[in-house]
Amino acid sequence: MQGYPGEPDMRYDLLQAEGNAAQAQGRPVTDVIFDFGNVLLNWDPGAALVPRYDRDTIARFLDNEISGFYDVDDMVDEGGSVDDALAMVREQHGEQWAEVIRYYYDHTQDSLAGPIPGARMLIRDLKDAGIGVWGLSNWQKESFPQAEQQFAALRELDGKVISGLVSMRKPQRRIYELALSTFGIDACTSVFVDDKAMNIVGANEAGIRGIRFSDPYRLRAVLIDLGLDIPAIASVQ
Repeated sequence: MQGYPGEPDMRYDLLQAEGNAAQAQGRPVTDVIFDFGNVLLNWDPGAALVPRYDRDTIARFLDNEISGFYDVDDMVDEGGSVDDALAMVREQHGEQWAEVIRYYYDHTQDSLAGPIPGARMLIRDLKDAGIGVWGLSNWQKESFPQAEQQFAALRELDGKVISGLVSMRKPQRRIYELALSTFGIDACTSVFVDDKAMNIVGANEAGIRGIRFSDPYRLRAVLIDLGLDIPAIASVQ
């Protein structure tokens, strides 16, 4: 099966406030924390392989049971070395997949397919409304500086916690708590936006309400429904 394994069933573009986050229901929102990949910028790991591998190979690469890619991605995002992760792949999935994944990490920049439409202006609109805007992302420490240089939206955030730099990753509760402490913000008045359901569950465990992202129009509408004074989408007849 393609994509991250173990994803729980969760609807998109709705406020999630389960477990420890239930106490935050109805509280005003003063801060929004954003994931990066497929929330502020498009990340397509298969795109990095297009110059060297055919479609069938890329489909198998994106199946964790076949290639182990997402296990590697988790290890590297948590601060582990690519070489150590590839040693695991060689043992569990074979040399051929270690070679494919090595190619991916040598060309990670080709997996970044541009900004999510509207992301930069959403950040600016939130800041203009007096809302704190922050980043919490699972990202390899070596490649993050290049992404930050490439995407203006990342540079406009008030602060960031990057998993590879702190040797922990989402959905571990402690990285959310580290982010809250680093930013100096309150879980009960914060909202976390991520495209992965497991990371919204992690945010809820840390007491943070979450929104599983799929669409920039719907995200803006949900934030407005939460009382944030940002411009709505216009319709011109």
